[in-house]
Amino acid sequence: MLPISVCIIAKNEEENIEKCLKPLRAYDWEILVVDTGSTDRTKEIAAAYADKVLDYVWCGDFSAARNYSIAQASNDMILVIDCDEYLTEIDIDAVIDLIKTHPCSIGLLSRQNHYQMNGTDSVYADLVERLFSRRYYHYEGIIHEQVRPAAQPGADGSTYRIPLNVDHSGYNGSEEALREKAVRNITLLEKNLETDPDDPYTYFQIGQAYNMIHDDENACIYYGRGLTYELDPAAEYVQMMVIGYGYALLHLDRAEEALGLCAVYDAFAVSADFLDLMGLIYLRNGQYMKALLEFVKALSCPTAHVSGANSYIPSYNIGLINEMMGDTEAALMHYRKCGDFPMALEKIAELTK
Repeated sequence: MLPISVCIIAKNEEENIEKCLKPLRAYDWEILVVDTGSTDRTKEIAAAYADKVLDYVWCGDFSAARNYSIAQASNDMILVIDCDEYLTEIDIDAVIDLIKTHPCSIGLLSRQNHYQMNGTDSVYADLVERLFSRRYYHYEGIIHEQVRPAAQPGADGSTYRIPLNVDHSGYNGSEEALREKAVRNITLLEKNLETDPDDPYTYFQIGQAYNMIHDDENACIYYGRGLTYELDPAAEYVQMMVIGYGYALLHLDRAEEALGLCAVYDAFAVSADFLDLMGLIYLRNGQYMKALLEFVKALSCPTAHVSGANSYIPSYNIGLINEMMGDTEAALMHYRKCGDFPMALEKIAELTK
């Protein structure tokens, strides 16, 4: 058996649990599911795939549940997966070799986060810390828990990428389900602020929760608070917070205020995602040539987290600017570069009637 225990916590996940566990079962590692109070068929379905299905009394603390699951594993090396994450690709031999090379470090898997935007299935790609030895690491934080060094010395705190990819469907639920999830998250995150009122990551996560339910006013407030701290521009959550803040301002028709992000341009203009945002900010402020330049930059930018950020999204907006300037032929050329992007197809149909 592989020297890895896959640890999963679950509650009322009957719609996801089989899709999560079935591809994992193809590999000879221990699978452990800890149920935190399901009232549906989650445990019954999990039992068909998992080596262990255990109960845990939910106490409003995700780290506590995670650490309980880790403690019940048969192996020290832990791989953490969520019920709404589905294994799509793995090189298991390479993973084992990397574990041997980095026994005291944390492995990062690649996650493709799916969500609906502009009539299409959009994807935001990120790297998340999920593979580690429980001898050196555990979870901290009551929500949006993070891997942190345990009391026993030995953790080097470094990270490395592993050839393991998952699809994440957690942002694609019904409006009611997303709102329920957001309210739960905000309640727990506000508890975090009671003990640590100066944690920018918590402000970011509250902003994300409000963003998930399209509450731009509150998203803007919490993103803005998080950005008042001295931050590392290279940190992925900081980049996401800046971009989330900019879009929240645009959604609130505060485009002129969003121009303030020009002050941090040099620090964040390293991804097509940020360049697209700046293009939209200039566009909404009537600065068409500046907007055009940002979208052109985005097309040649190799770093893009959101699907289409360096392809059909800037192409569509370049087409839009050309259309606004009266150059229909150029507009159509750029719309046609967008493939099957629904908004571009609508423009093509409109302009070729």
